[in-house]
Amino acid sequence: MADKTELQYTAEHEWLLIDPSTGPGHGGTATVGITAYAAEKLGDVVFVELPAVGSTVAGGTVVGEIESTKSVGELFAPVDGTVTATNDAVVASPELVNSDPFGEGWLIQVSFTELPTLLSYAEYSALVGE
Repeated sequence: MADKTELQYTAEHEWLLIDPSTGPGHGGTATVGITAYAAEKLGDVVFVELPAVGSTVAGGTVVGEIESTKSVGELFAPVDGTVTATNDAVVASPELVNSDPFGEGWLIQVSFTELPTLLSYAEYSALVGE
C-alpha cells in the first residue's frame, strides 16, 4: 500500500487509495480500509463481513460489519460505485485489520465515477487528534 500521507480519508475512519490512473473528474478504482485509529478503538477484530463483489454501493451507507471483542463497527461505503474486489484474507483472518490496517488489512475495492470531498492525511490527523 501507499504511504499514509498519500491516502485520502473519510470522517468515518476509512482510508482510500485511489488508483494512480484516476484523474480528477474521471472514474477509477479505490481500495478501501479502516484506519489504524479505528482498528485500535475497535480492539481485537474477530469477524469481518464484506459486501459481495458486484454489489452497488452508495457513499455514506453501511456495506459491511467489523466485529471485535469490544464492539461491532460498521463499514461505510466512501463512494458511490460497484464493489470490484473483497479481501478474502481479512474474512479468513480478521486480525489483519489490527496488525496491518494500511496493507494486508484492506477491505474492498470499489469502482466509482466521481469522488466526494475527502480528507487529506493532515486533515484526518487533526480530526482524530494525532
